[in-house]
Amino acid sequence: MELLSTSAAQRGGCFIVDATRQGKRFPDSFSKTIPIWACVLNRAVYQYRQRAIDGISGDPALESDHVSKSEIETWDCSLHLPLWISDTEREKIERQIDKWVCILWAANADIGCLSKALKKPLQPLWISQNTVVWLNEVPESATWTFTPIVLVSASHPLPCAQRMCDGGSGWNYIPGAADDEESWARGLTPALFWKHALALIEGSTESCTRMVAEIVERERVLRAYRGLQANQIKVKASRKSCDNGNESQQQEQTLCEVHMKSVIGHAPASPTSSISWIGETYLAVGSASCGQSAEIGVDCVIECGVKSHWLPNKANLFLPLVDSKHERFSLQKNLFQAMAFAKESILQQRSILIICANGEDLSVCVCLTILLALFNPEGAFDGGSHFDKICVTKWDVRQRLVYVCNFAANARPSRGNLRQVYQYLLSLKNPNRNSLEVNSFGAATEGE
Repeated sequence: MELLSTSAAQRGGCFIVDATRQGKRFPDSFSKTIPIWACVLNRAVYQYRQRAIDGISGDPALESDHVSKSEIETWDCSLHLPLWISDTEREKIERQIDKWVCILWAANADIGCLSKALKKPLQPLWISQNTVVWLNEVPESATWTFTPIVLVSASHPLPCAQRMCDGGSGWNYIPGAADDEESWARGLTPALFWKHALALIEGSTESCTRMVAEIVERERVLRAYRGLQANQIKVKASRKSCDNGNESQQQEQTLCEVHMKSVIGHAPASPTSSISWIGETYLAVGSASCGQSAEIGVDCVIECGVKSHWLPNKANLFLPLVDSKHERFSLQKNLFQAMAFAKESILQQRSILIICANGEDLSVCVCLTILLALFNPEGAFDGGSHFDKICVTKWDVRQRLVYVCNFAANARPSRGNLRQVYQYLLSLKNPNRNSLEVNSFGAATEGE
């Protein structure tokens, strides 16, 4: 939501398209989640600016945004929910908003960055297939008193899958059937599909699977031939390689300096960056495809996934991980290897790049575990001294995740994997745990 709100603030609004498999018109994320977050962020920005105007001391993060007092007084902090949300549910949500704002502040979220970018309060608008918009009645966007978050639902409100007919043609509509593209796409990306769309559409149903396999394999071979195959990140032999004088090594030095500026300067990574350095921690996260960009200088790589694409050596660690949907304890069982590898590497002042398929989930969870167990709250490596003195809680996990998200804009760890991180940290405190834990990351989980 932080990335979404910042993008909307910078561009004057945004569109979000989603669907729901329950057959209703709008998913719950559109009806409640996004409107709640918009209200929470609006109130947090209001409080930030009010504190700056009042000149509250002792908080260096509070800086004036050159916003007048009258603009602050007219800032919309109300909760905007769709009409189909009942008054009773609306009241229950309203009572929780201020508490959620306090939690956001306590998590050290970067409200100042959002405040500087957001000129008008966030407000959701809802559009479905049944919505009628008269374009001549829509005022110019510059005259709007809010930053619109337009929520577009692609769902057709059918109770179940039905056959739609129009003359001689017809099709089956299954609400939400395209939500999990990894389960049916077979490696076919949007770019590859549109490149071969005509051949795929004209082909028979029986030949579709074979054609997709041929297209994906042909593209893989072509990328390998061009040197664009994923996981081509350069692993340095030594940091000292940046100190040599020839031209090629000077280019490598430039790359090293660029990445170290991100580390030393605490500069949050752009959503389009190939990797994201996490503060001054020697840790970075990225996707398995980040090697397709310019060569990236790193000392070690932790690869998370089903299959390794790296030759085994002391600089690389492969963790055979799958998503929590497929195996509940895959991440938890392998975190001890990541911890030992990370501790040894950081003691030798070696930087670590943690990668997974999308750079958003498994790699972030591994990085999060390392930060919680081996670093203090200020982000300094202490080998676990701070962790040994505290009783880890779910709040610690949330707070450190916010810290990671400040640098890795695309971080979106799943609830199931966050649960495994928490369970692993608890097992470090009590190796003999064998109880049933219930936590707010999700349903009950069995301790190991």
